[in-house]
Amino acid sequence: MKGEKVKAQEKAKQKNEMQIAELVGDLQRTRADFENFRKQVDLQKENEKKAAKLATVYKLLPLLDDIDRAIASYDELKPLEKSLDKTLKDLELVKIVSDEGIEFNPDLHDAVMVEGDGEKEVVAETLRSGYMYGGEILRPAMVKVKKF
Repeated sequence: MKGEKVKAQEKAKQKNEMQIAELVGDLQRTRADFENFRKQVDLQKENEKKAAKLATVYKLLPLLDDIDRAIASYDELKPLEKSLDKTLKDLELVKIVSDEGIEFNPDLHDAVMVEGDGEKEVVAETLRSGYMYGGEILRPAMVKVKKF
């Protein structure tokens, strides 16, 4: 009788240990699932923030084009250009370099007019500024290209 009681207790103990191991496994899986969910939500929030910033920046481009034209037309606005470029850089919005005479780069420049024949291509004129946002090309600079 005593032996049967010990066997029953041992069996109950093994059953309890198996249940505990199963519950611990469930808890670990639940914790891992929650961590993965939290990371996914954080990533989604970050992507939504980036998308909202990008949408705002796209809305600013026509205004920046108007400011560029105003600066080009009125010499007294030239000091504004440096201030504007610094502010844009702080916002991670950088004007693509498209000064006259620099080498044409099809990744950064959109050639809408090409003059001359030859192998070497350089920017002859910037028709519309291009911008990079966060290191990625937002809009290429629209340029006139000269070949020689």
